[in-house]
Amino acid sequence: MRRRGFIKAGAILAGGVMIVPRHVLGKGYIAPSDKLNIAAVGCGGKADYNIQQAYNGGTDNFVALCDVDDRQSAKYRKQFPKAPYYNDYRKMLENEARNIDAVIVTTPDHMHYPIAMACMELGKHVYVEKPLTKDIWEARKLTEAAKKYKLVTQMGNQGSSTDGTRQTEAIVQSGILGEVHTIEVWTNRPVWPQGVKSPKDRGESQPVPPGVNWDLWLGNAPKRDYHEAYMPFRWRGYWDFGTGALGDMGCHFMDVPFRAMKLGYPTSVECSVGSVYADFFQEAFFDDVCPPSSSIHLKFPAQKPGGKEISLSWYDGGIRPQLPEGCDYQTVFGDTDGGLLFIGTKGILSAEMFGNNPRLWPEKKFETVKLASPTRPLVQGSNEGHQQQFVQACKKGYGAYTSSAFNESGPLTEIVLMGNLAVRSFLYREEKANGKGFNFPGRQKLLWDGANMKITNFEAANQFVKRDYRTGW
Repeated sequence: MRRRGFIKAGAILAGGVMIVPRHVLGKGYIAPSDKLNIAAVGCGGKADYNIQQAYNGGTDNFVALCDVDDRQSAKYRKQFPKAPYYNDYRKMLENEARNIDAVIVTTPDHMHYPIAMACMELGKHVYVEKPLTKDIWEARKLTEAAKKYKLVTQMGNQGSSTDGTRQTEAIVQSGILGEVHTIEVWTNRPVWPQGVKSPKDRGESQPVPPGVNWDLWLGNAPKRDYHEAYMPFRWRGYWDFGTGALGDMGCHFMDVPFRAMKLGYPTSVECSVGSVYADFFQEAFFDDVCPPSSSIHLKFPAQKPGGKEISLSWYDGGIRPQLPEGCDYQTVFGDTDGGLLFIGTKGILSAEMFGNNPRLWPEKKFETVKLASPTRPLVQGSNEGHQQQFVQACKKGYGAYTSSAFNESGPLTEIVLMGNLAVRSFLYREEKANGKGFNFPGRQKLLWDGANMKITNFEAANQFVKRDYRTGW
């Protein structure tokens, strides 16, 4: 040992510190330095699952907890009594940043971006529930931030870690379907109230329950009175907080065609939505809530010279696409959550959510065909390993593979939220000059400049690219 090393070693021992090799401590022991120190913003609902999977029975640490609802956080405050607890994520980061390696963000959609960005600016790896953000602009900024700060990231669309996603992707990319020109995606959501009059529009309010910090729950959303109709979970159907059926399920279902077809920015979008009538020929407009159903149609450029433009259509609220010739109805539409269809020049592929159970049609044509195997690495535990994949990648550092890193989940989220931009433009109305009824100028095909995040043929639609935050947020 060189003299300098001898002096340093002596100083450490004199200070009472001794680093013991892991093999001396016994098999199965996990050194503290091998554990990821995680903070959770949001402790109830989906966060319950995220925390369990990331904690992994104690292979990793939760060192801070944050929730605006003490009722939702009670379980994990009890399980992790040494982890400081906060209602305000900003105070948590101010006081605990030095102890935190990564943050899991499981909140209503409207708060994903500000929380995630605050964490990333402090150099923390982030796991953010789907959809990544509420607005297109926010998704673009988080994508850029992940690259700028060189951080490990993951969106909480656990289906991106399944074997099914990878197998369906491989089959489509094998060319067996020929040139895929049409993609159909559908879901049974919403399974919560949409297309109804909200408590705000009815002028209703309720006392804030003990243990709920309502102002912090509202966060960057416009101020309104508390009502139990908003929380927990049912916030998803309100435009100020959520992104409707599309935001709930789009990142699960559209993830498969996004990867399989390597989709970029769409060139256009158009839609129609389910109407609600208050009386005979009297249409009701509920501006506070998402509509009861919608169909959305996105166009993407052809992927080779002389190729076909790609059409991707989304259906929610019980609407489904037409069954293609040669397909079995019960197989294609049998999964209540929804499904997928890839329609090509040589054949059709159907699949369930997460790309599970892919089937080729017509069956006779493909009965002897060997299906392509996945090429992307499989994830241990499939969708149930999604959170642990993130944890392990954080330990390896920036550049370690995750299934839904922001460089992919950010652009995917932009495509999903483009559908909501179309829906809100469809519902946008202007009173007629004579005061009798409305005009609906947004009911048209909207042309999208993806690089500049701008609708080029209807200016009013651009208000839905990036919203204004409440003062102070």
